[in-house]
Amino acid sequence: MSDEKSESGGLQRTIDWKQGLAIALGVPVLILPSIGYFASYVWAFAIIVWALSVFQGFMQNFAYGELATMFPRASGLPGYAQSVFGAKDGNKRYDRSKLLGGFSAWSYWFAWNPVLAIFSILIGSYLKGLIPAFAGVPDLALYLASGAIVFLFLILVNYRGLSGGATLGYILAVLSLAPLIIISLAPFATGHFELSNITGAWLPTDWSWDIEHILILFGLMAMAQWSACAWETAAIYGPEYKQPKSDVPKALFICGAICLVTFILVQAAATGTLGVEGILAEPFSPMLPVAQMTLGSIGGSLTILMLIAAMILIIQTAFLGASRAMYSMAEEGNLPKFFGKMNPHGTPVNAMIVIALFNMGFIFLGTPAAILAASAIGYVCANGISLFAYVKAKFDPRFSTLERPFKAPGGWQYVAAFFGFFNLPLCLIGIIYLNSLEVGWTSTIVGFVVLALYIPLWFHSQNENPTRAEKEIPVLGETVT
Repeated sequence: MSDEKSESGGLQRTIDWKQGLAIALGVPVLILPSIGYFASYVWAFAIIVWALSVFQGFMQNFAYGELATMFPRASGLPGYAQSVFGAKDGNKRYDRSKLLGGFSAWSYWFAWNPVLAIFSILIGSYLKGLIPAFAGVPDLALYLASGAIVFLFLILVNYRGLSGGATLGYILAVLSLAPLIIISLAPFATGHFELSNITGAWLPTDWSWDIEHILILFGLMAMAQWSACAWETAAIYGPEYKQPKSDVPKALFICGAICLVTFILVQAAATGTLGVEGILAEPFSPMLPVAQMTLGSIGGSLTILMLIAAMILIIQTAFLGASRAMYSMAEEGNLPKFFGKMNPHGTPVNAMIVIALFNMGFIFLGTPAAILAASAIGYVCANGISLFAYVKAKFDPRFSTLERPFKAPGGWQYVAAFFGFFNLPLCLIGIIYLNSLEVGWTSTIVGFVVLALYIPLWFHSQNENPTRAEKEIPVLGETVT
């Protein structure tokens, strides 16, 4: 294995686990736009939902960590599913197993891709509140301008490879995570935190454990894992780690530990300080009144600047993850070759440009709610199929000889199967039901239409690669036949 270059000849091995972690640190701040949303449904029990979701992330990432060392050239979840389900019948054209692996990667791409539009809209809205000169600017114009500037900036920063993105990740992590932790801990130091705000409001007074409320809970778990389990994105840079067999597990589980603290602490601090009613009075930015209450007038401005830095960090995490997913699909012959074209520095620039344009179109919707609801459907599908890929890799004799420097505990294939079925169908049904309550059927229809667009693209890619069926399938320098 080359220390400088991925065996595929494309993505370059230029980062270590610390740099991969820095890029993935956009994940802990994904809680920010969801604090009020969760509290509106389950009050203080939202703290438990976040804790359960991060726990789910650990259970799933033990499987993904093992897959990462089995397939060090694979780009995270998209690559694992394609590696496992693509290794069949000589990789023949129109193979249904290969289609399934590609669909999992497409679902993952759709899960991360709309993050760019969602947080560009939020950046525009915060800038409007921070800078009085923007008060008269139409919302859509400000959203589009914010998106265009951020997308162009990130393309330029990452043009020469992941090392530039990692440097930006270090800077933004300090600008976002540190103030977030300070603001969350401040109520405990100042005495504004009241435990009774949590213990006296665990669940809504009309909550009952009937089928409707259980479906709501499944839907919230689907929404929660879109945020709290998303630290698996640290594994998507597998082909770009210098030592993927050790770097990937380190980046994964250290990021997971940070998420465990962040998600529980932030929701608990907001609830204990403001109470449920206080959160619902500021559902989109509850950390702002927390900062103002505990840190004074400077706290509000600090929070807005922190949120903007955090959102840029989230956008970069999504931008890099989505572009690697498209590149991975093109490399496997599951998307047209155009999406896999690299620049001289090993960066999938075509994929980045397509993603930026795609999100500029999303911004025209003007609201992040429907976009988020639709993309969560993709994430549920990607996790479910990827976990089933792990189960297949454990039982399929074609993978029995593969090296596994990191191994999940014994019998983990059954744990993975449990969470695979938890995603598909339980969380999928839950998110569809929750979407119907929150934003109608539009987001669900949009989600399934975007997922269905993969079918014609896949068939086009099969026609584009008429000789691919004659190629062998390389795995760790070996050949699976």
